[in-house]
Amino acid sequence: MDKVVIGLRSMTGRPTPKPWINAIHAYVPGKATASDGRPLVKLSANENPLGTSPAALTALEQARGAAADYPDPDSKSLRAKIAEVHGLDPERIVCGTGSDELLNLAAQGFAGIGDEVLFSRFSFSVYDIAARRCGASPIEAPDREFTTCVDALIAAVTESTRVVFLANPNNPTGTWIPGDEVARLHSGLPADVLLVIDEAYGEYLAPEEQSAAFALAAAHENVLVTRTFSKIYGLAAERIGWATGAPELIDTLNRIRGPFNVTASGQRAALAALGDQDFVAASREHNERERRRFAEALAALGNHGLRAVPSEANFLLVLFEGDVSAVAARDALANTGYAVRHLPGQGLPQALRITIGRSDDMTRVIATLRELCGETA
Repeated sequence: MDKVVIGLRSMTGRPTPKPWINAIHAYVPGKATASDGRPLVKLSANENPLGTSPAALTALEQARGAAADYPDPDSKSLRAKIAEVHGLDPERIVCGTGSDELLNLAAQGFAGIGDEVLFSRFSFSVYDIAARRCGASPIEAPDREFTTCVDALIAAVTESTRVVFLANPNNPTGTWIPGDEVARLHSGLPADVLLVIDEAYGEYLAPEEQSAAFALAAAHENVLVTRTFSKIYGLAAERIGWATGAPELIDTLNRIRGPFNVTASGQRAALAALGDQDFVAASREHNERERRRFAEALAALGNHGLRAVPSEANFLLVLFEGDVSAVAARDALANTGYAVRHLPGQGLPQALRITIGRSDDMTRVIATLRELCGETA
């Protein structure tokens, strides 16, 4: 029998989710096993192949003795260290359970029923979830060759737009727009629209390219920049993220975040990781070298229809536009021992997102794709 609604109550005999919650497609994480249950090397979640800073691992071990105590609810020491490393004001920083929590809180704090949350096509799938979670409508603007199109985003703004999400570098495409283009996007938005610049992969950029968004957030009241410790810092298991923006923005997020949202072990590990910038630099250099080698190998397979989207992140989006399909490549890589990310749910059935792994792993991935294309090793 169909549900009958009388007044504000339901006659189903059970709690009924709000319709905008039922419209959410739950986030699907990268796989770590084959279809037969075999464990695979995970090149599907953009984790750091070099692992975690030894200093951070030591801090995690030392934190075990304080497991009975609540963590600092305001992450004061961690915020101070983040501010020191990036030249920011600690009072304009909030920490979260990964940057995912902060992205969701940004939508929740500034959008709701009847509002619109805007982002580019082929953006991070959490943006759609964040919009629907608070009852707002997710709106996709056209991309330009898998890259955010500033003009398209500005053109898509309406009277109902409340939040614009920009992943830069973008996930899952790896593309990036420079600071002057981000500033142009901001200048094209109404002052009451929040621009959220998601820089989960920001540390993979050249150091001179990493501060433009911070400067924009420091100068304007409607810009929030998010970062995470899950990627280059190798602390994905600890779920630590942070955001910076105007005091009013930070105050809003503090009002609605969890009261003890970053664990004591996470805070200590992140503090230690920030102090080991040599590990960060080594991770960035490894990624740049292996990403270039992988891209060159894919370019050599271009006559078979393989193409890599230019990336500034720690992965490549590989397009299969010839006789070799993305599904065939996914299965061949699984047989070799690797899990990669197939993306039909994000409108990319012809693509695989492949994390840059260790050097020997990338050699085997390249060899597998060459063999699949009928090329000799």
